[in-house]
Amino acid sequence: MFKQPGRGLCAGAGAGLLAVAVAAVGLPGASAAEAEALALLKGMTTYMAAQQAMSFRYDADLDVVTTEQQRLTLASSGTVSLARPGRVRFTRSTGFTDIETVFDGSTFTLLGKKANVYMQVPFKGTIETMVDELKDKYRRPLPAADLLLPKAYAELTEGVTDVKDLGSGVVGGVECDHLAFRKKDVDFQIWIAQGQRPYPCRYMISSTTVPGSPQYSVQISNFQTGSAAVGQSFSFVPPKGARAISKDELKTIKSMGELPSHFTQGGTP
Repeated sequence: MFKQPGRGLCAGAGAGLLAVAVAAVGLPGASAAEAEALALLKGMTTYMAAQQAMSFRYDADLDVVTTEQQRLTLASSGTVSLARPGRVRFTRSTGFTDIETVFDGSTFTLLGKKANVYMQVPFKGTIETMVDELKDKYRRPLPAADLLLPKAYAELTEGVTDVKDLGSGVVGGVECDHLAFRKKDVDFQIWIAQGQRPYPCRYMISSTTVPGSPQYSVQISNFQTGSAAVGQSFSFVPPKGARAISKDELKTIKSMGELPSHFTQGGTP
């Protein structure tokens, strides 16, 4: 039997020892270290919000926890391409689904490549309003959305009770500043590329309240901005033989779900 937690995500068996080591390092000059960490986070969010066009590849891991408290990880990969204020295209591929989402500022399109079906809904707004629509109405959040929006810094730091600057780390061959933050219900870590392009290389959220301590993480690569951004065509052309479906029919197509068809949320497989 399986149940899927919320998108909150804690480390494994060595977490206790690691926490002691980090706390010991962070004690001297804690205020200065916290200020530096917050400044680095602010610099990243300001840089990302200033980019009018960007594209990147991502690899994401989402944990689900069984009713027997076994933690399982679902892996996915894809691409994100956006142009502010209101155009976005992203793909997501797993072992059980292959979807593409396109928003041109006036129409939202969801394409299921395995079933060769698509759904279109008129919708006017910005990337910000589309992110909320995807997450709340269709349960298909934009990867790394927390880091892409203009109000990212305020959202990320709201309710933060502890801040740590953990020094440098390397993600995908890129040297990064490694920061850790704690809130009431979640911990999150972020690795920010050093230098003139402080983009997020990895973002990890750990739940501190969901049984099994599930995690969600996303790692970014091939990050490009401006004229170097790829995939900047936001018009949708249905593939040959593709069939249009309604929102109600979308729920019945298993190859477009968030979980594999043999997983049942809160029930039996």
